[in-house]
Amino acid sequence: MGRRGNLLGLAVLSYLSGRPMHPYELSRTMRDNDDARSIKFSHGSLYMVFGQLAKAGLIVEQETTREGQRPERTVYSLTDAGRAELREWMRELVADPGHEYPRFVAALSLIGALHPDEVIELLNERLRRLSAQRTEIRTLIDDTVAAGTHPLFLVEEDYRLALLEADQAFTTRFIERIDNDWGRQWAAFHHDMEERQA
Repeated sequence: MGRRGNLLGLAVLSYLSGRPMHPYELSRTMRDNDDARSIKFSHGSLYMVFGQLAKAGLIVEQETTREGQRPERTVYSLTDAGRAELREWMRELVADPGHEYPRFVAALSLIGALHPDEVIELLNERLRRLSAQRTEIRTLIDDTVAAGTHPLFLVEEDYRLALLEADQAFTTRFIERIDNDWGRQWAAFHHDMEERQA
């Protein structure tokens, strides 16, 4: 299963550590918990991951049931190997910052392709969108805690909020640098490029 590459597998192991479930029930639980904000999944991909985890010996079929006219449902439970894998995988994800490839980092590495005036315009639009996202997450956290949920169960939203704040601070600094000293040299570079291509 692309060893520890698919976070949906981690979610399945984590939910099954609580109690045995069939894929449809687990899918519904993930939707109810709004897990799609953190882990990309679809009904089809979830069934595929169940198959991969079973093949790897991390989960096992516990029973197959049928209710009325509904199709058969196979309930899966976690094996001891699955419980150990869940623990090790979680330990690795929490402790190791790992290298990721965010889209914005890719754009920044190639940002010289755009004229600085356009970049400033786009960065200001980014700031507006970041602000809207921060407001949305702050409201989600406040409303959910006010409804009685312990903040521990919203810690991923707290992390998202911190990332958005860092992104806003970086974007603001980047705009200031372009305005103060980088912009003239950058614009001259673009002018020279256009002249060479003419």
